[in-house]
Amino acid sequence: MRAGAALAVALALLALGCVPAPVLPETRVDGVRIVEQERAGERGQSLSVLSRALGRETPVRVLLPRGWTPGSGPWPVLYLLHGCCGASHLGWVEEGGAERLTDGLPAIVVVPEGGRVGFYSDWVRGPQWETFHIEELIPLIEAEFGAGPDRAVAGLSMGGLGAMVYAARHPGLFRAAASFSGVLDTTGDGSGVRRLLRENGEDPAALWGEPDGQAWEAHNPARLAARLGGVPLYVSCGDGRPGPLDPPGATADFEGALLRQAAVFAERARAAGAQVTTDFYGAGTHTWPYWERALERALPMLRAALGA
Repeated sequence: MRAGAALAVALALLALGCVPAPVLPETRVDGVRIVEQERAGERGQSLSVLSRALGRETPVRVLLPRGWTPGSGPWPVLYLLHGCCGASHLGWVEEGGAERLTDGLPAIVVVPEGGRVGFYSDWVRGPQWETFHIEELIPLIEAEFGAGPDRAVAGLSMGGLGAMVYAARHPGLFRAAASFSGVLDTTGDGSGVRRLLRENGEDPAALWGEPDGQAWEAHNPARLAARLGGVPLYVSCGDGRPGPLDPPGATADFEGALLRQAAVFAERARAAGAQVTTDFYGAGTHTWPYWERALERALPMLRAALGA
């Protein structure tokens, strides 16, 4: 129920002499607020957040840790970022096992929307995803759910780019970052970002402008790796051949190209002094079973970095 409708119901009940449950005020952080909130499963909260940066409402799923109560905290936070091209932000919950894998994690898990091909960036002409996630959502989660300053971020494919870019562009904001089959080197647009934008009805120049321009450099994980010295990182990727988690008859895909990008990124991050754990597991395609396994394998490192 939206906050305005809840208030109207409360006033009507008062007029009838009834005593309704208290109406909570809308959460407001720098012009951002939760306009709708519903329980989703045993630990989940499904939010609709009005964002000034996006100019619209956008969905966010929050998984609360066991023992969480209103006013408790500060809690560590793990942000999970989704991939591109129509993949729902709820993929981590519905296909990636996030609720099961984090069941014993004493931390809040936040699964935000990042746009069909948002690439976790403030577009040159378009949505401001980075501003929403960093400047709006983080303070909102702190104010509403008692989140603290210990944060980690992980993502798959496009979300792998987002995790590493956010960690590099905002030093000290995240204590660790993880990429699973991530887009980690866009030099020369080897990742096909512009093609993906065109295929999804977007103007490629509206994201970062012309390829290898300043904005491209500023959002290329391989170029930003030098900023990640001292940050614990987890990087995993397959080689695109059908592997043990693929169904019979599966064929090879483009995961191998992402593996080459991951190797370049990991080498540069290590040279910068980052603590890099790699899992280049060989056979495996660009599919959910591998990302679910990757999250499970990465969680001990992420948990340790969070002090959880």
